Amino acid sequence: MKHILIIDDDPYINDLLEEVLVREGYKVTHAYSGTEALLVLSGSKPDLILLDLMLPGLSGEDVLPKIPDIPVIVVSAKVNVEDKVSLLLDGAVDYITKPFEVEELLARITVQLRKGSALGHNPVLEFRDIALNINTHLVAVKNLDIKLTKTEFAILKLLMENPTQVISKSVLLDRINESTPDCMESSLRVHMSNLRRKLRDASNQEYIESVWGIGFKMTEA
Repeated sequence: MKHILIIDDDPYINDLLEEVLVREGYKVTHAYSGTEALLVLSGSKPDLILLDLMLPGLSGEDVLPKIPDIPVIVVSAKVNVEDKVSLLLDGAVDYITKPFEVEELLARITVQLRKGSALGHNPVLEFRDIALNINTHLVAVKNLDIKLTKTEFAILKLLMENPTQVISKSVLLDRINESTPDCMESSLRVHMSNLRRKLRDASNQEYIESVWGIGFKMTEA
């Protein structure tokens, strides 16, 4: 049974989410403040966390960096794009705005738990000589650290999560849009070219190939 921790000080939201999640077969625990959340996490490790931002004591923004290797979906009334981008870059895996549709939240929970199972909760993606740490946003090629922009990192992460698939340009733009809203179709070619050059400069090898008329994929050795 998957365990979900709800960090929210609103009793109505807690009761609503618990009723829905228990009905879907999840185990549910609660924390009503940032301080209580860290205390709960010191003694248990849930499979996923639903995190509100407006918390008494430590805010959700304060709590997020202290959460160890657990997928966090931020559930907040804040709708500012900059807030969303900042939280996603700080480690949240998704962001849903209050008020929300229960069916949408359940779908997002399912997606993140599926990803966690596929990755075995390992924060490091590996492909040939590339190692990408999802949590720290560090990328190394042959143990040599390389600096990527947030857009380049998002592109590489998506491709490495699907190493045998050709990812179309439209899918690529849609999937990375939440963390890189500045990336448009007109600039995608530049971001991709810079990413491929940085990887190539570190090892004199090609790691990403263009599939004419479709999109991009990782290149097998």
